[in-house]
Amino acid sequence: MRSKDRISYFYDGDVGNVYFGPNHPMKPHRLCMTHHLVLSYDLHHKMEIYRPHKAYPVELAQFHSPDYVEFLQRITPDTQELFSNEMVKHNLGEDCPIFENLFEFCQIYAGGTIDAARRLNNKLCDIAINWAGGLHHAKKCEASGFCYINDLVLGILELLKYHARVLYIDIDVHHGDGVEEAFYFTDRVMTVSFHKYGDMFFPGTGDVKDVGEREGKNYAINVPLRDGIDDGSFFRLFKMIILKVMECYVPGAIVLQCGADSLAGDRLGCFNLSIDGHAACVKFVKQLNLPLLVTGGGGYTKENVARCWTVETGALLDVELPNEIPENEYIKYFAPDYSLKCPSGHMENLNSKSYLNTIRQQVCENLSAIQHAPGVQMQEVPPDFYIPDFDEDQHNPDQRVNRHAQDKQVQRDDEYYDGDNDNDQNMDDS
Repeated sequence: MRSKDRISYFYDGDVGNVYFGPNHPMKPHRLCMTHHLVLSYDLHHKMEIYRPHKAYPVELAQFHSPDYVEFLQRITPDTQELFSNEMVKHNLGEDCPIFENLFEFCQIYAGGTIDAARRLNNKLCDIAINWAGGLHHAKKCEASGFCYINDLVLGILELLKYHARVLYIDIDVHHGDGVEEAFYFTDRVMTVSFHKYGDMFFPGTGDVKDVGEREGKNYAINVPLRDGIDDGSFFRLFKMIILKVMECYVPGAIVLQCGADSLAGDRLGCFNLSIDGHAACVKFVKQLNLPLLVTGGGGYTKENVARCWTVETGALLDVELPNEIPENEYIKYFAPDYSLKCPSGHMENLNSKSYLNTIRQQVCENLSAIQHAPGVQMQEVPPDFYIPDFDEDQHNPDQRVNRHAQDKQVQRDDEYYDGDNDNDQNMDDS
């Protein structure tokens, strides 16, 4: 066991100020709510807080096609009629709308995950958190499922510069299809996704029989679940499969996508997990004691998203949080009981013991077929575009700091207190 984990936490208030539209379920406002809840519990005193750099187009193009990145740079609500053909080509429209500051939004959340991976690579922290990241549906040349840039793939590519094998774990209610697709033909990344499958549920992929191809055969692990799975059933399956994965694959680093739409009562979800049940998976992965990059993901009942990711920030810090939510800028959203924990609901669990046992056996068979801990010829590591390197101890407070250095500064005051203007709060409180 490490004596004490060093945790880096990435946040930029601008990421929560974009607006997908009045009827769109994605509310980036949830990120402001999460951050202020983290602050209200004083968790920021136990972490290093960083404002991520805005990912450069050349960084985004390490995975995404250059023409798609260029298109996202050019498109605005005022010009979208001029790009109607390209919008169809790149799958932008109702689910993935064009809104003000779209490209900057992508740059911020992707930059946070890239920075998190680089800090891990450079051994500047043990755990890195970017709740704005986790947009796992985006493909190489197109948007999908409210996701435009796949920050997870970009973060994993960074980790692969220093680690022979990276494990990706996804507990979002939706299948992590974009990440799986990106690494479907390689054994250097094992993707493990626990998700709802069947009944035409988005994105419609993630059957237990989908295991990867060519060099990647059996390195894609899918755990398809039915409606209503509860804490006990989910965690037992999760623990067993992840332990087997660790035994067979022996990764050097882990990326954990913590989509909160697997919670009971989510607007788009159909699982029956409590916050404690969801957080149990995070605690378990933390105990594996590997470099760990943690992101957000889905989650469409925003007050529960904020609760969940705050509890999980505490879990990563080994801090048990009081159930009564402290006063904060978004306290009204947690009425009437102002409690942190959200219990499971009363859905019927359609995952029978026999069904879960069948899934478990199939996954174990797939894992048994892989070459244990596949090796790779490590090549010279390409340089990072950017490594956060602001040294607060060496900074002269009387000396002016340029904008680039300010953006990298630890513990920015304007991220802690007032100033997160949220247009979504005024437009849609649902």
